[in-house]
Amino acid sequence: MAEKTSNMKKVDIIGKTKVWLGISSLLVLAAIISLAIFGLNLSIEFTGGSLMEIQSESATIEQIEEVFGIVQPGESGDFIVRTEIMSPEEHVVILEGLEESFGAFEELRFESIGPVIGEELKRKSFVAVVILVLLIICYVSWAFRRVSKPVSSWKYGILTIVAALHDMIIPIGVFAILGHVLDYQIGTAFVAALLTILGYSINDTIVVFDRTRENLVENRHSDERFSETVNRSVLQSFARSMNTSLTTLLVLLAVYFFGGESTKTFVLALMIGIVSGAYSSIFLASPLLVLWQKK
Repeated sequence: MAEKTSNMKKVDIIGKTKVWLGISSLLVLAAIISLAIFGLNLSIEFTGGSLMEIQSESATIEQIEEVFGIVQPGESGDFIVRTEIMSPEEHVVILEGLEESFGAFEELRFESIGPVIGEELKRKSFVAVVILVLLIICYVSWAFRRVSKPVSSWKYGILTIVAALHDMIIPIGVFAILGHVLDYQIGTAFVAALLTILGYSINDTIVVFDRTRENLVENRHSDERFSETVNRSVLQSFARSMNTSLTTLLVLLAVYFFGGESTKTFVLALMIGIVSGAYSSIFLASPLLVLWQKK
Protein backbone atom coordinates (compact mmCIF):
# COMPACT_ATOMS: atom_id res chain seq x y z
CA MET A 1 0.00 0.00 0.00
CA ALA A 2 2.85 2.35 0.88
CA GLU A 3 4.53 1.56 -2.44
CA LYS A 4 1.32 2.35 -4.31
CA THR A 5 0.98 5.70 -2.51
CA SER A 6 4.60 6.50 -3.29
CA ASN A 7 4.07 5.76 -7.00
CA MET A 8 0.99 7.99 -7.04
CA LYS A 9 3.01 10.87 -5.64
CA LYS A 10 5.55 10.50 -8.44
CA VAL A 11 2.88 11.15 -11.09
CA ASP A 12 2.77 14.91 -11.47
CA ILE A 13 -0.27 15.78 -13.56
CA ILE A 14 -0.41 19.39 -12.38
CA GLY A 15 3.27 19.87 -13.24
CA LYS A 16 2.47 19.24 -16.92
CA THR A 17 -0.30 21.84 -17.09
CA LYS A 18 1.11 23.45 -20.23
CA VAL A 19 0.97 20.14 -22.09
CA TRP A 20 -2.67 19.46 -21.14
CA LEU A 21 -3.75 23.02 -21.92
CA GLY A 22 -1.93 22.85 -25.25
CA ILE A 23 -3.79 19.70 -26.26
CA SER A 24 -7.15 21.18 -25.23
CA SER A 25 -6.40 24.44 -27.03
CA LEU A 26 -5.56 22.63 -30.27
CA LEU A 27 -8.75 20.54 -30.10
CA VAL A 28 -10.97 23.54 -29.36
CA LEU A 29 -9.26 25.63 -32.04
CA ALA A 30 -9.73 22.86 -34.61
CA ALA A 31 -13.41 22.59 -33.64
CA ILE A 32 -13.94 26.35 -33.97
CA ILE A 33 -12.17 26.46 -37.35
CA SER A 34 -14.29 23.54 -38.60
CA LEU A 35 -17.43 25.28 -37.41
CA ALA A 36 -16.39 28.56 -39.07
CA ILE A 37 -15.54 26.89 -42.39
CA PHE A 38 -18.33 24.32 -42.72
CA GLY A 39 -21.00 25.53 -40.32
CA LEU A 40 -23.64 23.16 -38.96
CA ASN A 41 -25.85 21.14 -41.27
CA LEU A 42 -29.14 21.91 -39.51
CA SER A 43 -32.11 19.59 -39.96
CA ILE A 44 -35.61 20.76 -40.85
CA GLU A 45 -36.38 20.91 -37.12
CA PHE A 46 -34.36 24.13 -37.06
CA THR A 47 -34.48 25.41 -40.64
CA GLY A 48 -38.03 24.45 -41.50
CA GLY A 49 -38.97 22.17 -44.39
CA SER A 50 -40.52 18.81 -45.20
CA LEU A 51 -39.28 15.29 -44.61
CA MET A 52 -40.46 12.17 -46.43
CA GLU A 53 -39.45 8.61 -45.68
CA ILE A 54 -40.37 6.25 -48.51
CA GLN A 55 -39.81 2.60 -49.25
CA SER A 56 -39.58 1.25 -52.77
CA GLU A 57 -38.42 -2.13 -54.06
CA SER A 58 -37.75 -0.91 -57.61
CA ALA A 59 -36.11 2.50 -57.10
CA THR A 60 -32.43 3.00 -56.31
CA ILE A 61 -30.92 5.81 -54.30
CA GLU A 62 -29.42 7.29 -57.49
CA GLN A 63 -32.85 7.47 -59.10
CA ILE A 64 -34.38 9.11 -56.04
CA GLU A 65 -31.51 11.62 -55.97
CA GLU A 66 -32.28 12.62 -59.56
CA VAL A 67 -35.72 13.70 -58.39
CA PHE A 68 -34.95 15.28 -55.00
CA GLY A 69 -31.22 16.01 -54.94
CA ILE A 70 -29.95 14.93 -51.52
CA VAL A 71 -31.29 11.61 -50.20
CA GLN A 72 -30.26 9.83 -47.02
CA PRO A 73 -30.54 6.03 -46.87
CA GLY A 74 -32.69 4.86 -43.97
CA GLU A 75 -33.23 1.46 -42.40
CA SER A 76 -34.12 -1.67 -44.41
CA GLY A 77 -33.87 -0.01 -47.83
CA ASP A 78 -35.83 3.11 -46.90
CA PHE A 79 -35.05 6.56 -48.34
CA ILE A 80 -35.22 9.77 -46.30
CA VAL A 81 -35.81 12.89 -48.39
CA ARG A 82 -35.59 16.45 -47.04
CA THR A 83 -36.97 19.32 -49.12
CA GLU A 84 -38.21 22.86 -48.71
CA ILE A 85 -41.56 23.08 -46.98
CA MET A 86 -44.34 21.81 -49.26
CA SER A 87 -48.08 22.29 -49.15
CA PRO A 88 -50.49 19.32 -48.97
CA GLU A 89 -51.24 19.83 -52.68
CA GLU A 90 -47.54 19.70 -53.59
CA HIS A 91 -47.17 16.60 -51.43
CA VAL A 92 -49.93 14.81 -53.35
CA VAL A 93 -48.41 15.79 -56.71
CA ILE A 94 -44.99 14.44 -55.64
CA LEU A 95 -46.50 11.14 -54.49
CA GLU A 96 -48.29 10.74 -57.82
CA GLY A 97 -45.08 11.51 -59.71
CA LEU A 98 -43.13 8.93 -57.69
CA GLU A 99 -45.75 6.29 -58.38
CA GLU A 100 -45.61 7.01 -62.10
CA SER A 101 -41.81 6.85 -62.14
CA PHE A 102 -41.09 3.92 -59.86
CA GLY A 103 -44.36 2.02 -59.52
CA ALA A 104 -45.72 0.93 -56.18
CA PHE A 105 -44.02 2.37 -53.11
CA GLU A 106 -44.91 3.07 -49.49
CA GLU A 107 -44.66 6.39 -47.68
CA LEU A 108 -43.58 5.59 -44.13
CA ARG A 109 -43.43 9.14 -42.78
CA PHE A 110 -44.15 12.71 -43.77
CA GLU A 111 -43.38 15.76 -41.62
CA SER A 112 -43.50 19.49 -42.29
CA ILE A 113 -42.08 22.14 -39.97
CA GLY A 114 -42.42 25.85 -40.66
CA PRO A 115 -39.45 28.23 -40.31
CA VAL A 116 -41.12 29.99 -37.36
CA ILE A 117 -41.17 26.76 -35.35
CA GLY A 118 -37.54 26.12 -36.34
CA GLU A 119 -36.47 29.53 -35.04
CA GLU A 120 -38.39 28.95 -31.82
CA LEU A 121 -36.63 25.62 -31.30
CA LYS A 122 -33.22 27.26 -31.79
CA ARG A 123 -34.08 30.02 -29.33
CA LYS A 124 -35.43 27.65 -26.69
CA SER A 125 -32.43 25.33 -27.05
CA PHE A 126 -30.04 28.25 -26.49
CA VAL A 127 -32.04 29.56 -23.52
CA ALA A 128 -32.11 26.07 -21.96
CA VAL A 129 -28.31 25.80 -22.13
CA VAL A 130 -27.75 29.31 -20.69
CA ILE A 131 -30.15 28.75 -17.77
CA LEU A 132 -28.56 25.38 -17.02
CA VAL A 133 -25.06 26.89 -17.00
CA LEU A 134 -26.05 29.70 -14.60
CA LEU A 135 -27.80 27.30 -12.22
CA ILE A 136 -24.78 25.00 -12.16
CA ILE A 137 -22.40 27.88 -11.35
CA CYS A 138 -24.66 28.89 -8.45
CA TYR A 139 -24.94 25.33 -7.16
CA VAL A 140 -21.19 24.58 -7.30
CA SER A 141 -20.39 27.92 -5.63
CA TRP A 142 -22.79 27.04 -2.79
CA ALA A 143 -21.51 23.45 -2.47
CA PHE A 144 -17.88 24.61 -2.19
CA ARG A 145 -18.56 27.55 0.12
CA ARG A 146 -16.56 25.96 2.97
CA VAL A 147 -13.31 25.84 0.96
CA SER A 148 -13.05 29.46 -0.06
CA LYS A 149 -9.27 29.41 0.59
CA PRO A 150 -6.94 29.51 -1.23
CA VAL A 151 -9.42 29.60 -4.15
CA SER A 152 -12.83 31.29 -3.96
CA SER A 153 -15.76 28.88 -4.15
CA TRP A 154 -17.27 30.57 -7.22
CA LYS A 155 -14.12 29.77 -9.20
CA TYR A 156 -14.87 26.06 -8.90
CA GLY A 157 -18.22 26.78 -10.57
CA ILE A 158 -16.66 28.81 -13.37
CA LEU A 159 -14.04 26.15 -14.12
CA THR A 160 -16.67 23.40 -14.05
CA ILE A 161 -18.51 25.26 -16.82
CA VAL A 162 -15.26 25.92 -18.74
CA ALA A 163 -14.57 22.17 -18.78
CA ALA A 164 -18.17 21.46 -19.83
CA LEU A 165 -18.03 23.99 -22.67
CA HIS A 166 -14.76 22.38 -23.80
CA ASP A 167 -16.59 19.04 -23.93
CA MET A 168 -19.49 20.51 -25.92
CA ILE A 169 -17.42 22.48 -28.45
CA ILE A 170 -15.43 19.43 -29.57
CA PRO A 171 -18.48 17.34 -30.64
CA ILE A 172 -19.93 20.41 -32.36
CA GLY A 173 -16.71 20.79 -34.36
CA VAL A 174 -16.67 17.09 -35.25
CA PHE A 175 -20.29 17.25 -36.44
CA ALA A 176 -19.52 20.33 -38.53
CA ILE A 177 -17.01 18.16 -40.43
CA LEU A 178 -19.35 15.15 -40.55
CA GLY A 179 -22.17 17.35 -41.80
CA HIS A 180 -19.99 18.57 -44.67
CA VAL A 181 -18.49 15.19 -45.56
CA LEU A 182 -21.23 12.68 -44.69
CA ASP A 183 -24.32 14.92 -44.57
CA TYR A 184 -24.86 14.42 -40.81
CA GLN A 185 -27.66 16.74 -39.75
CA ILE A 186 -28.10 18.56 -36.45
CA GLY A 187 -31.54 18.16 -34.90
CA THR A 188 -33.16 18.14 -31.49
CA ALA A 189 -31.54 14.75 -30.77
CA PHE A 190 -28.13 16.41 -31.07
CA VAL A 191 -29.20 19.19 -28.70
CA ALA A 192 -30.34 16.50 -26.24
CA ALA A 193 -26.92 14.85 -26.62
CA LEU A 194 -25.16 18.16 -25.88
CA LEU A 195 -27.24 18.67 -22.74
CA THR A 196 -26.43 15.10 -21.67
CA ILE A 197 -22.73 15.74 -22.29
CA LEU A 198 -23.01 18.94 -20.26
CA GLY A 199 -24.47 17.07 -17.30
CA TYR A 200 -22.02 14.17 -17.59
CA SER A 201 -19.00 16.47 -17.85
CA ILE A 202 -20.10 18.58 -14.89
CA ASN A 203 -20.68 15.49 -12.77
CA ASP A 204 -17.22 14.13 -13.63
CA THR A 205 -15.51 17.44 -12.89
CA ILE A 206 -17.36 17.93 -9.60
CA VAL A 207 -16.27 14.47 -8.43
CA VAL A 208 -12.63 15.51 -8.86
CA PHE A 209 -13.22 18.93 -7.29
CA ASP A 210 -15.08 17.32 -4.39
CA ARG A 211 -12.05 15.17 -3.64
CA THR A 212 -9.98 18.36 -3.64
CA ARG A 213 -12.48 19.94 -1.25
CA GLU A 214 -12.24 17.00 1.15
CA ASN A 215 -8.46 17.01 1.10
CA LEU A 216 -8.34 20.77 1.69
CA VAL A 217 -10.57 20.40 4.74
CA GLU A 218 -8.51 17.51 6.09
CA ASN A 219 -5.17 19.25 5.48
CA ARG A 220 -6.24 22.70 6.60
CA HIS A 221 -3.39 22.90 9.11
CA SER A 222 -0.75 21.00 7.13
CA ASP A 223 2.16 22.39 5.12
CA GLU A 224 1.11 20.73 1.86
CA ARG A 225 0.99 23.15 -1.05
CA PHE A 226 -2.27 23.74 -2.89
CA SER A 227 -0.87 22.28 -6.14
CA GLU A 228 0.21 19.13 -4.29
CA THR A 229 -3.24 18.73 -2.74
CA VAL A 230 -4.94 19.13 -6.12
CA ASN A 231 -2.53 16.69 -7.78
CA ARG A 232 -3.17 14.11 -5.05
CA SER A 233 -6.92 14.61 -5.43
CA VAL A 234 -6.73 14.09 -9.19
CA LEU A 235 -4.77 10.87 -8.77
CA GLN A 236 -7.25 9.60 -6.19
CA SER A 237 -10.12 10.25 -8.62
CA PHE A 238 -8.35 9.00 -11.74
CA ALA A 239 -9.37 5.34 -11.60
CA ARG A 240 -12.98 6.18 -10.81
CA SER A 241 -13.27 8.66 -13.72
CA MET A 242 -11.63 6.35 -16.23
CA ASN A 243 -13.65 3.28 -15.19
CA THR A 244 -16.94 5.18 -15.34
CA SER A 245 -16.15 6.61 -18.77
CA LEU A 246 -14.98 3.26 -20.14
CA THR A 247 -18.06 1.33 -19.01
CA THR A 248 -20.34 4.04 -20.42
CA LEU A 249 -18.47 3.95 -23.73
CA LEU A 250 -18.85 0.19 -24.00
CA VAL A 251 -22.62 0.51 -23.65
CA LEU A 252 -22.76 3.34 -26.20
CA LEU A 253 -20.65 1.36 -28.68
CA ALA A 254 -23.11 -1.51 -28.45
CA VAL A 255 -26.02 0.86 -29.06
CA TYR A 256 -24.19 2.53 -31.96
CA PHE A 257 -23.38 -0.69 -33.84
CA PHE A 258 -26.47 -2.73 -32.98
CA GLY A 259 -29.09 -0.04 -32.41
CA GLY A 260 -31.31 1.70 -34.92
CA GLU A 261 -30.15 4.18 -37.53
CA SER A 262 -32.13 6.99 -35.89
CA THR A 263 -30.09 6.82 -32.67
CA LYS A 264 -26.62 6.91 -34.23
CA THR A 265 -26.26 10.70 -34.30
CA PHE A 266 -27.24 10.95 -30.64
CA VAL A 267 -24.95 8.10 -29.57
CA LEU A 268 -21.95 9.29 -31.62
CA ALA A 269 -22.19 12.77 -30.10
CA LEU A 270 -22.36 11.22 -26.63
CA MET A 271 -19.28 9.06 -27.24
CA ILE A 272 -17.22 12.04 -28.39
CA GLY A 273 -18.42 14.11 -25.43
CA ILE A 274 -17.69 11.40 -22.87
CA VAL A 275 -14.13 10.90 -24.12
CA SER A 276 -13.63 14.66 -24.04
CA GLY A 277 -15.24 14.84 -20.58
CA ALA A 278 -12.96 12.15 -19.16
CA TYR A 279 -9.99 14.17 -20.41
CA SER A 280 -11.18 17.57 -19.20
CA SER A 281 -12.14 16.46 -15.69
CA ILE A 282 -8.62 15.17 -15.07
CA PHE A 283 -6.31 17.15 -17.33
CA LEU A 284 -8.09 20.51 -17.76
CA ALA A 285 -10.27 21.59 -14.83
CA SER A 286 -7.85 20.87 -11.97
CA PRO A 287 -4.73 22.26 -13.73
CA LEU A 288 -6.72 25.42 -14.52
CA LEU A 289 -7.71 25.64 -10.84
CA VAL A 290 -4.07 25.62 -9.75
CA LEU A 291 -3.09 28.03 -12.53
CA TRP A 292 -5.82 30.49 -11.46
CA GLN A 293 -4.69 30.24 -7.83
CA LYS A 294 -1.10 31.01 -8.80
CA LYS A 295 -2.08 34.01 -10.91
